[in-house]
Amino acid sequence: MGSDENLEKIKIGILGCADVARKVSRAIKLSPNATVRAIGSRSGEKARRYAAENGFPAEARVYGSYEEVVEDGEVEAVYVPLPTSMHEKWAVAAAERGKHVLLEKPAAMDAAEVGRVVEACERNGVQFMDGTMWMHHPRTSRMRELMDDPDLFGHLKSVHVVYTFDAGTEFLKNNIRVKPDLDGLGVLGDIGWYCIRSILWAANYELPNRVLAIGDPVKHDAGTLLACGASLQWGDGKVATFHCSFLGNLAMDSTAVGTKGTLRVHDFVIPFEETSAAFTFGSNSRYNDLVTGWASPPVEHVVKNEVPQEVYMVKEFANLVGKVKDGGKPEKKWADICMVTQIVMDAVKESIDKGCEPVEIVSN
Repeated sequence: MGSDENLEKIKIGILGCADVARKVSRAIKLSPNATVRAIGSRSGEKARRYAAENGFPAEARVYGSYEEVVEDGEVEAVYVPLPTSMHEKWAVAAAERGKHVLLEKPAAMDAAEVGRVVEACERNGVQFMDGTMWMHHPRTSRMRELMDDPDLFGHLKSVHVVYTFDAGTEFLKNNIRVKPDLDGLGVLGDIGWYCIRSILWAANYELPNRVLAIGDPVKHDAGTLLACGASLQWGDGKVATFHCSFLGNLAMDSTAVGTKGTLRVHDFVIPFEETSAAFTFGSNSRYNDLVTGWASPPVEHVVKNEVPQEVYMVKEFANLVGKVKDGGKPEKKWADICMVTQIVMDAVKESIDKGCEPVEIVSN
């Protein structure tokens, strides 16, 4: 295709004026192969204000409904950052009208909804991807290279993930993520999704056999989850744990331990800096002779990136859409990865609902 300047720009419509859409809107502007074509909100005035505040192109259309965006014949793809309870309806509506779908996480309320979204995308020949941004950071592919090296990492044995932040009083009172009718999965859907995805990424997306919610999950007065966690077990002996919370200091740590190596990330979802991201990797680690220190301590790896990770996500999505436009088939892996994430999240929710009883997952 030549240089970035010559790339065809995929025209994206945005459904809703969610806060997270500000970041993705900027990513679309920074992407050489995408542009904002339209935005729709239930309030036309809110959509106009949002477009102005976020520097949308002058030619971007502003609508007072979501329906008008998916009906716009020039919109080729949609980004859907609506409340989770609305994802299935509007993702399916977009796919039925031939729009490619970039769906904010969590993808849906349960795996059945994800299945219907994916089926609509496949039936209409459009690309599907969820909005898990860290998957597209160059750091992630570098970590994958090291973990896939049998001499450096060996076989995965355990993964342990924590993601917490102090949401504050106003959030806990009014944010949609504590409203059962809008985002009924609460913290599990919001940041537990990232924890589960990190675990599955380390395990090459192999589903665990057994899931068990940990301890006493903390719930909002309205019933939504504010803090929870779970342990996961595989038939070959691998184990994993995660904890997610709206009630703790900001932390996002992930540790994967293999038979020969250990990988640690302290900012796995949102890097400390936009222009670089680090992780540590230790291989064949051991004590020194007197066991007073390490003879082979972990090494820090710093991965520089030209643009923020959400730009890499938009570029990849638009690139896949472009390939479909050129006669290719949609890339199915993103739907598969999304589905296994949702299946595990469903199992965690089921275990919580059953009073922290174990839940078995049967792989197809």
